[in-house]
Order: sequence, then C-alpha cells, then structure tokens
Amino acid sequence: MMKFWSFEATVTAIYAQLGKPKESYNKLGQLGVSALAGYIAGVFCAVVSHPADTMVSKLNAPLKEGQAKPTVVSIYKDIGFGGLWGGLGTRIVMIGTLTALQWLIYDSFKVYMGLPTSGGAAPPAKKD
Repeated sequence: MMKFWSFEATVTAIYAQLGKPKESYNKLGQLGVSALAGYIAGVFCAVVSHPADTMVSKLNAPLKEGQAKPTVVSIYKDIGFGGLWGGLGTRIVMIGTLTALQWLIYDSFKVYMGLPTSGGAAPPAKKD
C-alpha cells in the first residue's frame, strides 16, 4: 500500500512542480514522469521498510550449533541503531530501480492499450 500511495503522491507533486496538467504532455513525457515517480516511491519505501527488514533477516539467520535464537532486543543491543541502516544505499538503488521499472512497464502497457498513464488526477474539489 505504501508503494502505491507514495507513487500517486509523487506523480501529483511532479505535475504540480511542472506547472501544467498531465494531459498537456505527450505519452513519452507522461511515461518519464511515471518512471521518475516510481523511482522516488521506491526510495521512500526502501527507507521506510529497511530497519524492519534488517531485523527480520537477523532473526531468520541460520544459527550455529547450540546457539540460542536471538531476540529483537539482543539483536538491537548487538548492532545498535546504526546497524539497522547498514546496506541502505544498495537497497535504495535496487528497490528504486525495480519500482521505476514496474511503473514504467505498467504504464507502457496501459498506453499501448489506449488507456491513460497512472497518477496525476486532479484533486477532488473541496466542498464549502
């Protein structure tokens, strides 16, 4: 859910910064916005999920003979707050690129089928 929300919010923000509505750009430009928004959404999601994924990886690591199963507290004492963020740069490159490609492929297929690209819908009118 986070990836979809962050993608849609990012597309909206990009078009707001560009200053023109989505429909004023050709399909290639719209696909570029989709790819950029996908990368940004991927980076956001990588940062949000990385500490928990690091902890899960440590919890599921193979144990040596006679070693006790670690707890979240024991892992945190061992690696500290900074250890939760180890490898984040690599993860950002990987997840950002994969998410950008996912949205680019999805929107390219939509364009091929004659449908509009994702995101950039006008916000709903506020009721007084």
